[in-house]
Amino acid sequence: MKTYQHIFFDLDHTLWDYDRNVTESLSELYHHYDLLGLGIPTFQNFFDSFHHINYQLWDWYNVGKIDKENLRKERFRMIFEHAGASPDGIPLPFEEDFMHRTSSKSHVFPYTFEILNYLQGKYKLHIITNGFDESQAKKINSAKLGSYFDLIVTSETTGHKKPDTRIFHHTVEKLGTRHEHCLMIGDNPNSDILGAINAGIDQVYFNPEGKQIELQPTYTIAHLRELEALL
Repeated sequence: MKTYQHIFFDLDHTLWDYDRNVTESLSELYHHYDLLGLGIPTFQNFFDSFHHINYQLWDWYNVGKIDKENLRKERFRMIFEHAGASPDGIPLPFEEDFMHRTSSKSHVFPYTFEILNYLQGKYKLHIITNGFDESQAKKINSAKLGSYFDLIVTSETTGHKKPDTRIFHHTVEKLGTRHEHCLMIGDNPNSDILGAINAGIDQVYFNPEGKQIELQPTYTIAHLRELEALL
């Protein structure tokens, strides 16, 4: 077993339960703004359209095909169109309300606090996330995660998005450590695992759904509790 000193965590889908938090927010928005009256027949229709468009936009963002401003500007216009409703009917504060509600949610994955308490006394813990500064800070604060992490690195701050190796090198250099003393934990095979592989950093692939991937991570876990056996 290698001797790690620094543990890097992804945030969304790894610690902060993105799907649960977003689903709650979308349900609130659907009813608060009467989206049925705006032409979206069911919440499921709205939910499915959100996931189809949002993942597409984030894929574009991660490869530089769209920037933050245009992602936020176009997101719900595209979602409304996909759901069969007119984007001209979108209430003015919709995007901001979505961001505020979602970032204010506090649901985390099972065993998050237990494993962070376990690791905190043994390693220095940090976050590397492709999310935006303001929303990620709100999520961390709402979920009461901030006290566990020494360094929080975002793609917005560094100008580099995972899997770009520069965001990993930046973090290693800022900590004054070596790549072999670091371990990256995340759910995304491309941004978290491939990015860390290319940066020369060991990885833990958090895979609660048992997805098959072509990469060979250093370690794979289905539950955060399994980190105790590795670390």
